[in-house]
Amino acid sequence: MTLPDRLFTALRNLARKKAGDEVDWINIADARELTELGLAQRSREGWDITAEGAAALAARGGDDPNRPPPDTRR
Repeated sequence: MTLPDRLFTALRNLARKKAGDEVDWINIADARELTELGLAQRSREGWDITAEGAAALAARGGDDPNRPPPDTRR
């Protein structure tokens, strides 16, 4: 599955959040789109990454915590 950079960034932030790291805010529209794709799920704390989301992140090489997220600012 190919994700646009903005969704990859949101997914990566969800993974970092799960690991206990502080993350930037996560765009609600992006989180909802990830939920529709089965890559995230809604929780009391906002959104959480799913096992499918973690697999998609790892497939793109996003599981490296030292790799900065892509710059999606335009």
